[in-house]
Amino acid sequence: MSPIRTLIMGAAGRDFHNFNTVYRGNKDYEVVAFTATQIPDIEGRVYPAVLAGELYPEGISIHAEEELERLIKELKVDEVVFAYSDVPHEYVMHKASLVNALGADFKLIGAKPTQVKSVKPLVSVCAVRTGCGKSQTTRRVSLILRDMGYKVAAIRHPMPYGDLAKQAVQRFADYSDLDKHECTIEEREEYEPHIDNGVIVFAGVDYEAILREAEKEVDIVLWDGGNNDIPFYVSDLEIVVADPHRPGHELTFFPGEQNVHSADVFVLNKVDTASPDDIILVRENLRSLNPNAVVIEGASPLFVDDPASIQGKRVLVVEDGPTLTHGGMKYGAGYVAARRFGAAEIVDPRPFAVGSIADTFVKYPDTGNILPAMGYGEAQMRDLEATIAAADVDMVVIGTPIDLTRVIKINKPSQRVRYELQEIGQPTLEDILKEKFGK
Repeated sequence: MSPIRTLIMGAAGRDFHNFNTVYRGNKDYEVVAFTATQIPDIEGRVYPAVLAGELYPEGISIHAEEELERLIKELKVDEVVFAYSDVPHEYVMHKASLVNALGADFKLIGAKPTQVKSVKPLVSVCAVRTGCGKSQTTRRVSLILRDMGYKVAAIRHPMPYGDLAKQAVQRFADYSDLDKHECTIEEREEYEPHIDNGVIVFAGVDYEAILREAEKEVDIVLWDGGNNDIPFYVSDLEIVVADPHRPGHELTFFPGEQNVHSADVFVLNKVDTASPDDIILVRENLRSLNPNAVVIEGASPLFVDDPASIQGKRVLVVEDGPTLTHGGMKYGAGYVAARRFGAAEIVDPRPFAVGSIADTFVKYPDTGNILPAMGYGEAQMRDLEATIAAADVDMVVIGTPIDLTRVIKINKPSQRVRYELQEIGQPTLEDILKEKFGK
């Protein structure tokens, strides 16, 4: 029989992992193309032969998802694999309907074929949506495990926006590694806080090879998931973060709902700022799908160096980009801090937006009067810098997880907002981790 001609729809993450674990070296299938969406400028590249394996000596071409219909017809595609995350269930079925109408099968690959088994204990932290507070939860877990006497490394969900062959296996132990690997703002937002805590970070493209490298250095591996994707690894303890600011999303987004079903522990975050009714609704939704998981309530309190400096000012709020775009949030920590500390006005950045930042507001019109810290490459970082420079404001309030002034120039007074997870009541993450991994 001829191999099944397969196209993988992705966003430079789950798609490559699915290929590496299910299709690489599998003669029953021929992957004829990837399509790409969500991330700027990742189409037009090639998944390189050095990663694709001996069946693909020329590599595999990556196209914009807008070309999907043409590619299915011209490449005589038999099967389309959907392999990206943080999208509504309805969106997935719209794609399935199109693919099926064009005569191809539409496929979602389950967890078992793609999850790699570690030789070390492995804790995963995932979420039901982007922006739930997964990153601070991951940091909290890493510090608890370290205080228990374990050496821990975080393996971060992929963000390979550069040379894929060079990015196959990456290790980040200090800030010089971020510069060496030419990390984007989005990568720095995830890696820097771990490095600040003394936790080594691994990332890249080939996640079995990455895991084997991490295992050489640590006692426990920590999977730091991205978007609301499912873990790439078999988990000994799976922690899933939910957000009562978006009640109902835990039931209606892919594959976040899958994480709800498989969680051992839920962290119901932001209970200090969400409405009581929404907290109850999310808790009930989680219980309805997974009544056996432990529920921990948490808050993400805000800290700034000089809160008085915000009072009475006209401010530009800069937030974590993916939280506003992929996550669909209209505000984040920076906005909450600006309001809490008495800003006179939160100034709309859209009249000042430059280049790709202006394009981002067109693509994501519901972002509101907050500036997403988009920085998927040098050109976009310069557009972000120019947008901030052009804004007619007194101060910039920065709600990104990193010190943005390390990567762009900000020509105005600024205050950086910091936030960490704090559990409320019992049980706590420390209780759970000591019960599971206590010596």
